[in-house]
Amino acid sequence: MPLEGHYERQTTPLYKLSSRELKAAIGALAVTLVAMIAIIAFTAGDSRPGPATGCIRSQVAGKVGAETISGCGQEAVELCSRAAGFTGPRAETIVSDCKQQGVRF
Repeated sequence: MPLEGHYERQTTPLYKLSSRELKAAIGALAVTLVAMIAIIAFTAGDSRPGPATGCIRSQVAGKVGAETISGCGQEAVELCSRAAGFTGPRAETIVSDCKQQGVRF
């Protein structure tokens, strides 16, 4: 059974922050929040435009993560023709991007 005064002793902080320390902590918190909001605001949105007409850009699964397959003109035709000869999700993704961009192969 707790004795009289034990609760107060257990819940009393060991050290009370001075007004200078509180101002420094609040300032650091404000700077951190402003920096986080600025980073989020500047990186929000999609700044990368889509591929030009006759070009492809496919994101496919690679050996260690996403891999970008891209090409324009004759290179795009060759990539699409090569992918059309295979089966599987990687080839299907490339072929669908070729059809979407209007590359004839």
